[in-house]
Amino acid sequence: MNRIENYLTLVADHVQRHKEKYWMMSHQIHERPEIGNEERFASTLLTNTLKEAGFEVKMDIATHPTGFIARKESLKKGSCIGILMEYDALKKIGHACGHNVIALMSLGAALAVASVLDELGGRLIVYGTPAEEGGPHGNAKESYVREGIFDEADVCMMIHPFHTTAPTQPTLAIRKINFEFFGRPSHAAAAPEQGINALDAMILFYNGINAMRQQLPKGVLIHGVITDGGEAANIIPAHTKASFYIRAPYFELCEKCTEKVIKIGEGSALATGCKFSYDDSLNSVKQMLIIPRFEELFVEEARRLGLAVKTKNCKSIGSTDAGNVSQVVPTIHPTIQICEEQITLHTDEFREAAHSQRADQAILDGATILSRIAVRLLTEPATLQMIKDDFLEKKQSL
Repeated sequence: MNRIENYLTLVADHVQRHKEKYWMMSHQIHERPEIGNEERFASTLLTNTLKEAGFEVKMDIATHPTGFIARKESLKKGSCIGILMEYDALKKIGHACGHNVIALMSLGAALAVASVLDELGGRLIVYGTPAEEGGPHGNAKESYVREGIFDEADVCMMIHPFHTTAPTQPTLAIRKINFEFFGRPSHAAAAPEQGINALDAMILFYNGINAMRQQLPKGVLIHGVITDGGEAANIIPAHTKASFYIRAPYFELCEKCTEKVIKIGEGSALATGCKFSYDDSLNSVKQMLIIPRFEELFVEEARRLGLAVKTKNCKSIGSTDAGNVSQVVPTIHPTIQICEEQITLHTDEFREAAHSQRADQAILDGATILSRIAVRLLTEPATLQMIKDDFLEKKQSL
Protein backbone atom coordinates (compact mmCIF):
# COMPACT_ATOMS: atom_id res chain seq x y z
CA MET A 1 0.00 0.00 0.00
CA ASN A 2 1.50 3.37 -1.02
CA ARG A 3 1.47 6.46 1.15
CA ILE A 4 -1.65 8.07 -0.34
CA GLU A 5 -3.64 4.84 -0.27
CA ASN A 6 -2.71 4.47 3.38
CA TYR A 7 -4.21 7.87 4.22
CA LEU A 8 -7.29 7.15 2.13
CA THR A 9 -7.81 4.01 4.20
CA LEU A 10 -7.17 5.84 7.47
CA VAL A 11 -9.82 8.50 6.87
CA ALA A 12 -12.38 5.93 5.72
CA ASP A 13 -11.71 3.87 8.86
CA HIS A 14 -12.06 6.98 11.02
CA VAL A 15 -15.55 7.63 9.62
CA GLN A 16 -16.60 4.02 10.30
CA ARG A 17 -15.30 4.07 13.88
CA HIS A 18 -17.47 7.07 14.74
CA LYS A 19 -20.60 6.13 12.83
CA GLU A 20 -22.84 5.68 15.88
CA LYS A 21 -22.01 9.17 17.06
CA TYR A 22 -22.72 10.69 13.65
CA TRP A 23 -26.04 8.91 13.34
CA MET A 24 -27.09 10.07 16.80
CA MET A 25 -26.18 13.70 16.03
CA SER A 26 -28.00 13.62 12.69
CA HIS A 27 -31.15 12.34 14.39
CA GLN A 28 -30.85 14.93 17.15
CA ILE A 29 -30.70 17.76 14.61
CA HIS A 30 -33.56 16.18 12.64
CA GLU A 31 -35.72 16.00 15.76
CA ARG A 32 -35.09 19.68 16.61
CA PRO A 33 -35.52 21.53 13.29
CA GLU A 34 -34.53 25.21 13.35
CA ILE A 35 -35.10 27.70 10.55
CA GLY A 36 -32.30 29.76 9.02
CA ASN A 37 -30.23 31.91 11.35
CA GLU A 38 -31.99 30.41 14.36
CA GLU A 39 -30.11 27.08 14.36
CA ARG A 40 -28.81 27.45 17.91
CA PHE A 41 -29.05 23.80 18.93
CA ALA A 42 -27.46 22.48 15.72
CA SER A 43 -24.73 25.11 15.69
CA THR A 44 -23.80 24.45 19.33
CA LEU A 45 -23.81 20.68 18.86
CA LEU A 46 -21.58 20.85 15.79
CA THR A 47 -19.12 23.44 17.10
CA ASN A 48 -18.69 21.69 20.44
CA THR A 49 -17.74 18.51 18.58
CA LEU A 50 -15.27 20.40 16.41
CA LYS A 51 -13.70 22.04 19.46
CA GLU A 52 -13.28 18.64 21.11
CA ALA A 53 -11.34 17.56 18.02
CA GLY A 54 -8.94 20.48 18.34
CA PHE A 55 -10.50 22.92 15.89
CA GLU A 56 -10.27 26.63 16.60
CA VAL A 57 -13.86 27.89 16.31
CA LYS A 58 -15.18 31.41 15.76
CA MET A 59 -18.90 32.12 16.04
CA ASP A 60 -21.28 34.81 14.81
CA ILE A 61 -19.94 35.29 11.30
CA ALA A 62 -20.86 38.12 8.90
CA THR A 63 -24.11 39.10 10.73
CA HIS A 64 -25.17 35.45 11.06
CA PRO A 65 -25.23 34.58 14.79
CA THR A 66 -25.41 30.82 14.20
CA GLY A 67 -22.64 30.86 11.62
CA PHE A 68 -19.17 29.63 12.47
CA ILE A 69 -15.71 29.01 11.05
CA ALA A 70 -13.74 26.06 12.44
CA ARG A 71 -10.06 25.90 11.57
CA LYS A 72 -7.42 23.19 11.94
CA GLU A 73 -3.84 23.77 10.78
CA SER A 74 -0.82 21.54 10.43
CA LEU A 75 2.66 22.72 11.27
CA LYS A 76 3.59 21.58 7.77
CA LYS A 77 2.74 23.95 4.94
CA GLY A 78 0.18 22.86 2.41
CA SER A 79 -3.08 23.66 0.68
CA CYS A 80 -6.30 24.88 2.28
CA ILE A 81 -9.39 22.67 1.97
CA GLY A 82 -12.81 24.14 2.72
CA ILE A 83 -15.78 22.02 3.79
CA LEU A 84 -19.22 23.62 3.66
CA MET A 85 -21.76 22.72 6.34
CA GLU A 86 -25.52 23.42 6.35
CA TYR A 87 -27.90 22.69 9.24
CA ASP A 88 -31.07 24.77 8.82
CA ALA A 89 -34.56 23.37 8.36
CA LEU A 90 -37.64 24.51 6.47
CA LYS A 91 -40.48 26.36 8.14
CA LYS A 92 -43.26 23.99 9.26
CA ILE A 93 -41.95 20.88 7.47
CA GLY A 94 -38.61 20.55 9.25
CA HIS A 95 -35.61 18.83 7.66
CA ALA A 96 -37.37 18.18 4.37
CA CYS A 97 -34.16 19.10 2.54
CA GLY A 98 -31.94 16.82 4.60
CA HIS A 99 -29.54 19.41 5.98
CA ASN A 100 -29.05 17.24 9.05
CA VAL A 101 -27.45 14.72 6.67
CA ILE A 102 -25.31 17.44 5.07
CA ALA A 103 -24.09 18.57 8.50
CA LEU A 104 -22.94 15.11 9.53
CA MET A 105 -21.36 14.22 6.18
CA SER A 106 -19.31 17.40 6.45
CA LEU A 107 -18.52 16.88 10.13
CA GLY A 108 -17.46 13.28 9.60
CA ALA A 109 -15.21 14.30 6.74
CA ALA A 110 -13.67 17.17 8.69
CA LEU A 111 -12.86 15.02 11.72
CA ALA A 112 -11.42 12.26 9.56
CA VAL A 113 -9.13 14.62 7.67
CA ALA A 114 -8.16 16.39 10.88
CA SER A 115 -6.94 13.06 12.29
CA VAL A 116 -4.19 12.87 9.64
CA LEU A 117 -3.66 16.57 8.91
CA ASP A 118 -0.45 16.87 10.92
CA GLU A 119 1.14 14.28 8.67
CA LEU A 120 -0.36 15.54 5.42
CA GLY A 121 0.25 19.24 6.01
CA GLY A 122 -1.99 22.13 5.09
CA ARG A 123 -5.14 23.67 6.51
CA LEU A 124 -8.73 22.55 6.91
CA ILE A 125 -11.60 25.00 7.33
CA VAL A 126 -15.19 24.06 8.10
CA TYR A 127 -17.60 26.82 7.12
CA GLY A 128 -20.80 26.64 9.13
CA THR A 129 -23.24 28.43 6.82
CA PRO A 130 -26.74 29.03 8.19
CA ALA A 131 -29.95 29.70 6.31
CA GLU A 132 -29.37 27.99 2.97
CA GLU A 133 -33.17 28.03 2.76
CA GLY A 134 -33.28 31.71 3.67
CA GLY A 135 -34.34 33.29 6.95
CA PRO A 136 -33.83 36.41 9.04
CA HIS A 137 -30.70 38.20 7.70
CA GLY A 138 -30.83 36.06 4.55
CA ASN A 139 -28.69 33.12 3.46
CA ALA A 140 -25.17 33.07 4.88
CA LYS A 141 -22.92 32.04 2.02
CA GLU A 142 -23.51 35.28 0.10
CA SER A 143 -22.67 37.24 3.26
CA TYR A 144 -19.48 35.23 3.64
CA VAL A 145 -18.55 35.81 0.01
CA ARG A 146 -19.15 39.54 0.37
CA GLU A 147 -16.70 39.68 3.29
CA GLY A 148 -14.05 37.58 1.51
CA ILE A 149 -14.29 34.73 3.99
CA PHE A 150 -13.73 32.01 1.38
CA ASP A 151 -10.74 33.71 -0.21
CA GLU A 152 -8.06 31.66 1.55
CA ALA A 153 -9.57 28.29 0.57
CA ASP A 154 -8.12 26.55 -2.47
CA VAL A 155 -11.34 24.58 -2.94
CA CYS A 156 -14.66 24.09 -1.15
CA MET A 157 -16.95 21.07 -1.13
CA MET A 158 -20.08 19.49 0.28
CA ILE A 159 -22.59 16.79 -0.67
CA HIS A 160 -26.39 17.13 -0.69
CA PRO A 161 -28.81 14.25 -0.06
CA PHE A 162 -31.17 13.62 -2.98
CA HIS A 163 -32.94 10.84 -4.85
CA THR A 164 -29.89 10.28 -7.07
CA THR A 165 -26.14 10.01 -6.61
CA ALA A 166 -24.68 12.36 -9.20
CA PRO A 167 -22.00 15.02 -9.72
CA THR A 168 -22.94 18.69 -9.40
CA GLN A 169 -25.72 19.69 -11.77
CA PRO A 170 -26.53 23.16 -13.15
CA THR A 171 -28.56 25.23 -10.70
CA LEU A 172 -30.67 28.36 -10.97
CA ALA A 173 -29.73 31.78 -9.67
CA ILE A 174 -32.30 33.60 -7.53
CA ARG A 175 -33.22 37.22 -7.01
CA LYS A 176 -35.28 37.54 -3.81
CA ILE A 177 -37.54 40.57 -3.48
CA ASN A 178 -40.31 41.69 -1.13
CA PHE A 179 -43.01 43.97 -2.56
CA GLU A 180 -45.50 46.24 -0.76
CA PHE A 181 -48.49 48.36 -1.74
CA PHE A 182 -49.87 51.15 0.45
CA GLY A 183 -53.42 52.41 0.08
CA ARG A 184 -56.00 54.02 2.38
CA PRO A 185 -58.44 52.18 4.66
CA SER A 186 -62.18 52.81 4.66
CA HIS A 187 -65.41 51.02 5.51
CA ALA A 188 -65.98 48.56 2.70
CA ALA A 189 -69.77 49.13 2.66
CA ALA A 190 -70.43 52.59 4.10
CA ALA A 191 -67.67 54.52 2.26
CA PRO A 192 -65.76 52.30 -0.19
CA GLU A 193 -65.13 55.28 -2.46
CA GLN A 194 -62.95 56.86 0.21
CA GLY A 195 -60.58 53.92 0.30
CA ILE A 196 -57.58 53.07 -1.85
CA ASN A 197 -57.38 49.29 -2.14
CA ALA A 198 -53.89 47.89 -1.71
CA LEU A 199 -55.19 44.37 -2.31
CA ASP A 200 -56.46 45.38 -5.74
CA ALA A 201 -52.97 46.64 -6.53
CA MET A 202 -51.41 43.39 -5.30
CA ILE A 203 -53.81 41.28 -7.36
CA LEU A 204 -53.07 43.35 -10.47
CA PHE A 205 -49.38 42.92 -9.76
CA TYR A 206 -49.71 39.15 -9.29
CA ASN A 207 -51.77 38.79 -12.45
CA GLY A 208 -49.42 41.07 -14.35
CA ILE A 209 -46.55 38.73 -13.56
CA ASN A 210 -48.67 35.80 -14.73
CA ALA A 211 -49.41 37.63 -18.00
CA MET A 212 -45.67 38.12 -18.54
CA ARG A 213 -44.84 34.42 -18.16
CA GLN A 214 -45.36 33.50 -21.83
CA GLN A 215 -42.71 36.08 -22.79
CA LEU A 216 -40.13 34.96 -20.25
CA PRO A 217 -36.82 33.59 -21.56
CA LYS A 218 -36.31 29.84 -21.36
CA GLY A 219 -35.44 28.64 -17.89
CA VAL A 220 -36.80 31.66 -16.02
CA LEU A 221 -39.20 30.92 -13.16
CA ILE A 222 -41.07 33.46 -11.05
CA HIS A 223 -42.97 32.35 -7.99
CA GLY A 224 -44.20 34.10 -4.89
CA VAL A 225 -46.74 34.35 -2.11
CA ILE A 226 -48.89 37.16 -0.71
CA THR A 227 -47.81 37.37 2.91
CA ASP A 228 -50.23 40.16 3.89
CA GLY A 229 -53.52 40.57 2.06
CA GLY A 230 -55.39 42.82 4.48
CA GLU A 231 -56.93 42.64 7.92
CA ALA A 232 -60.68 42.14 7.53
CA ALA A 233 -63.23 41.75 4.74
CA ASN A 234 -65.17 44.86 5.79
CA ILE A 235 -62.13 47.15 5.65
CA ILE A 236 -60.56 48.35 2.41
CA PRO A 237 -57.01 46.92 2.67
CA ALA A 238 -54.50 49.70 3.26
CA HIS A 239 -51.41 47.53 3.05
CA THR A 240 -50.38 44.35 1.26
CA LYS A 241 -47.08 42.54 1.00
CA ALA A 242 -45.68 39.72 -1.13
CA SER A 243 -42.43 37.78 -1.36
CA PHE A 244 -41.13 36.64 -4.77
CA TYR A 245 -38.26 34.59 -6.12
CA ILE A 246 -37.06 35.29 -9.65
CA ARG A 247 -34.97 32.34 -10.85
CA ALA A 248 -32.89 32.01 -14.00
CA PRO A 249 -30.00 29.91 -15.34
CA TYR A 250 -27.63 32.80 -14.64
CA PHE A 251 -27.85 35.78 -12.31
CA GLU A 252 -27.64 38.51 -14.96
CA LEU A 253 -30.88 37.18 -16.45
CA CYS A 254 -32.51 37.38 -13.02
CA GLU A 255 -31.62 41.06 -12.96
CA LYS A 256 -33.16 41.72 -16.38
CA CYS A 257 -36.40 40.00 -15.40
CA THR A 258 -36.45 41.85 -12.08
CA GLU A 259 -36.57 45.17 -13.93
CA LYS A 260 -39.73 44.02 -15.74
CA VAL A 261 -41.35 42.82 -12.52
CA ILE A 262 -40.72 46.16 -10.84
CA LYS A 263 -42.35 47.99 -13.75
CA ILE A 264 -45.43 45.79 -13.34
CA GLY A 265 -45.52 46.84 -9.69
CA GLU A 266 -45.25 50.51 -10.60
CA GLY A 267 -48.02 50.12 -13.16
CA SER A 268 -50.28 48.36 -10.65
CA ALA A 269 -49.78 51.17 -8.18
CA LEU A 270 -50.56 53.78 -10.83
CA ALA A 271 -53.74 51.96 -11.86
CA THR A 272 -55.09 51.80 -8.30
CA GLY A 273 -53.74 55.00 -6.77
CA CYS A 274 -51.53 53.11 -4.35
CA LYS A 275 -47.95 53.71 -3.38
CA PHE A 276 -45.48 50.97 -4.22
CA SER A 277 -42.18 49.92 -2.66
CA TYR A 278 -39.85 46.96 -2.81
CA ASP A 279 -36.89 45.58 -0.88
CA ASP A 280 -34.23 43.98 -3.06
CA SER A 281 -31.52 43.99 -0.41
CA LEU A 282 -32.05 40.31 0.46
CA ASN A 283 -29.10 38.05 -0.23
CA SER A 284 -29.23 36.61 -3.73
CA VAL A 285 -28.25 33.15 -4.95
CA LYS A 286 -25.84 32.59 -7.84
CA GLN A 287 -25.72 29.65 -10.23
CA MET A 288 -23.17 26.85 -9.72
CA LEU A 289 -19.94 27.22 -11.66
CA ILE A 290 -19.10 23.60 -12.44
CA ILE A 291 -15.49 22.43 -12.81
CA PRO A 292 -15.58 18.98 -14.50
CA ARG A 293 -12.10 17.97 -13.34
CA PHE A 294 -13.17 18.52 -9.71
CA GLU A 295 -16.39 16.56 -10.29
CA GLU A 296 -14.35 13.61 -11.54
CA LEU A 297 -12.88 13.18 -8.07
CA PHE A 298 -16.36 12.78 -6.61
CA VAL A 299 -17.38 10.26 -9.26
CA GLU A 300 -14.19 8.23 -8.74
CA GLU A 301 -14.51 8.13 -4.95
CA ALA A 302 -18.24 7.38 -5.02
CA ARG A 303 -17.70 4.49 -7.41
CA ARG A 304 -14.82 3.27 -5.25
CA LEU A 305 -17.48 2.73 -2.56
CA GLY A 306 -19.66 0.84 -5.01
CA LEU A 307 -22.26 3.60 -5.38
CA ALA A 308 -24.22 3.80 -8.61
CA VAL A 309 -23.35 7.26 -9.92
CA LYS A 310 -25.61 8.76 -12.56
CA THR A 311 -23.76 11.11 -14.92
CA LYS A 312 -26.33 11.66 -17.69
CA ASN A 313 -29.88 13.05 -17.73
CA CYS A 314 -29.65 14.01 -14.07
CA LYS A 315 -32.11 16.29 -12.32
CA SER A 316 -31.01 19.46 -10.56
CA ILE A 317 -31.80 20.25 -6.95
CA GLY A 318 -33.01 23.68 -8.14
CA SER A 319 -30.96 26.38 -6.44
CA THR A 320 -28.31 26.58 -3.75
CA ASP A 321 -26.23 29.36 -2.27
CA ALA A 322 -23.23 27.07 -2.73
CA GLY A 323 -23.41 28.64 -6.18
CA ASN A 324 -22.23 31.90 -4.62
CA VAL A 325 -19.17 30.11 -3.25
CA SER A 326 -18.50 28.46 -6.61
CA GLN A 327 -18.15 31.90 -8.18
CA VAL A 328 -15.09 32.69 -6.03
CA VAL A 329 -13.42 29.31 -5.39
CA PRO A 330 -13.64 25.89 -7.11
CA THR A 331 -16.59 24.17 -5.44
CA ILE A 332 -18.42 20.86 -5.76
CA HIS A 333 -22.03 20.26 -4.67
CA PRO A 334 -22.82 16.70 -5.81
CA THR A 335 -25.74 14.63 -4.52
CA ILE A 336 -26.06 11.27 -2.80
CA GLN A 337 -29.09 9.04 -2.85
CA ILE A 338 -31.22 8.56 0.28
CA CYS A 339 -34.61 7.73 -1.30
CA GLU A 340 -36.39 6.63 -4.45
CA GLU A 341 -36.56 8.91 -7.48
CA GLN A 342 -40.26 9.75 -7.10
CA ILE A 343 -39.53 11.47 -3.77
CA THR A 344 -38.35 15.04 -4.13
CA LEU A 345 -36.99 17.75 -1.86
CA HIS A 346 -39.15 19.90 0.42
CA THR A 347 -41.79 17.24 1.00
CA ASP A 348 -42.93 15.27 4.03
CA GLU A 349 -41.62 12.13 2.34
CA PHE A 350 -38.12 13.56 1.97
CA ARG A 351 -38.15 14.69 5.60
CA GLU A 352 -38.80 11.09 6.64
CA ALA A 353 -36.08 9.85 4.29
CA ALA A 354 -33.61 12.24 5.96
CA HIS A 355 -33.53 10.16 9.15
CA SER A 356 -33.84 6.73 7.59
CA GLN A 357 -31.28 3.93 7.47
CA ARG A 358 -30.44 4.99 3.90
CA ALA A 359 -29.70 8.52 5.13
CA ASP A 360 -27.50 7.11 7.89
CA GLN A 361 -25.54 5.12 5.32
CA ALA A 362 -25.29 8.21 3.12
CA ILE A 363 -23.66 10.05 6.03
CA LEU A 364 -20.90 7.44 6.14
CA ASP A 365 -20.51 7.30 2.37
CA GLY A 366 -20.59 11.08 1.96
CA ALA A 367 -18.10 11.70 4.78
CA THR A 368 -15.79 9.06 3.32
CA ILE A 369 -15.98 10.54 -0.17
CA LEU A 370 -15.31 14.09 1.03
CA SER A 371 -12.45 13.06 3.29
CA ARG A 372 -10.81 11.03 0.52
CA ILE A 373 -11.11 13.91 -1.92
CA ALA A 374 -9.47 16.15 0.69
CA VAL A 375 -6.60 13.68 1.15
CA ARG A 376 -6.06 13.50 -2.60
CA LEU A 377 -6.00 17.27 -2.98
CA LEU A 378 -3.59 17.66 -0.07
CA THR A 379 -1.24 15.01 -1.45
CA GLU A 380 -1.63 15.61 -5.19
CA PRO A 381 -0.67 19.28 -5.74
CA ALA A 382 -0.73 18.84 -9.51
CA THR A 383 -4.38 17.72 -9.40
CA LEU A 384 -5.31 20.67 -7.21
CA GLN A 385 -3.49 23.09 -9.50
CA MET A 386 -5.30 21.76 -12.58
CA ILE A 387 -8.64 22.30 -10.83
CA LYS A 388 -7.67 25.85 -9.91
CA ASP A 389 -6.42 26.53 -13.45
CA ASP A 390 -9.70 25.20 -14.92
CA PHE A 391 -11.61 27.45 -12.54
CA LEU A 392 -9.70 30.57 -13.57
CA GLU A 393 -10.09 29.73 -17.24
CA LYS A 394 -13.83 29.27 -16.83
CA LYS A 395 -14.18 32.50 -14.89
CA GLN A 396 -12.31 34.42 -17.58
CA SER A 397 -14.54 32.98 -20.30
CA LEU A 398 -17.79 34.19 -18.69
